Amino acid sequence: MDALAGLLEGPRARGAFMIRACFDPPWAVRVADRAPLTVMLMVRGDAWITPDSGERVRLRAGDLAIARGPAPYTCADDPETPPQALILPGGECHYPDGTSLKGSMDLGVRTWGDRVDGATVMLIGTYPVLGEIGGRLPAALPPLLTLGADVWECPLTPFLAQEIVRDEPGQEVVLDRLLDLLVIAALRAWFARPDGAAPAWYRALADPVVGRALRLLQDEPAHPWTVASLAARTGVSRAALARRFTDLVGEPPMSYLTGWRLALASDLLRDTDDTLAAIARKVGYGSSFALSTAFKRVYGVSPQAHRGRAA
Repeated sequence: MDALAGLLEGPRARGAFMIRACFDPPWAVRVADRAPLTVMLMVRGDAWITPDSGERVRLRAGDLAIARGPAPYTCADDPETPPQALILPGGECHYPDGTSLKGSMDLGVRTWGDRVDGATVMLIGTYPVLGEIGGRLPAALPPLLTLGADVWECPLTPFLAQEIVRDEPGQEVVLDRLLDLLVIAALRAWFARPDGAAPAWYRALADPVVGRALRLLQDEPAHPWTVASLAARTGVSRAALARRFTDLVGEPPMSYLTGWRLALASDLLRDTDDTLAAIARKVGYGSSFALSTAFKRVYGVSPQAHRGRAA
């Protein structure tokens, strides 16, 4: 499983959701939910996104924005419009004075705002939690990025707009997958730009040798890898692989493997009730003691303390 697959698998189990927001001007919503990743796709009208620090951006129909939390920001028809609603962690919605909205802006199935047929329509998908694996790619993003319809046309927009308001069996699963595909397609488009600044390991996936080595390490973390065995599987010498891998990824193969194994362990501690011994076997450590020692060295806390914090 690579970091793209991590986006597909990890967040869905942690409550990713989508809504359709509909407003008539003037409108403004203060978003302080601390979500690590939120994607906003304009269907109709336009909107301004104003972070607390950094440049504000304007979205028009067809544009997409991704906000990387937990910093708050404001969405509005105009940067000067004062917020009319406040979104807090856990999906709580309040008026600016702290009074609960109590569903007063609910407009039907996954629809929220002023009026179902409002002048502004935005599809919003939120990941309340990202694990270590799923968060590797978003961590390379700026706090707020935009992809304009003039440089990237989202093929999922019409389908998403239809599916988000349907109330049928299995619909949450359909929307989960559509949201994942939307985010991954957007990230690919962002990193494909000349100034996309993709992380080194992401760029290295395109290399015929190092890309194969990365996928082997990611797909089989429990395998007792050595540089020699990895070189044999990729068809180059041990020295050639070590040099090429380090040049492209920025660290040696075994160092990358250690980080990957511990990231997987972190997610398993957060998302499962597996014993530490079982997790150690899954990620390639010979014992719970070996995993615990390596985990504490990198994360600064024991696996048990990490699991307790997540709970």
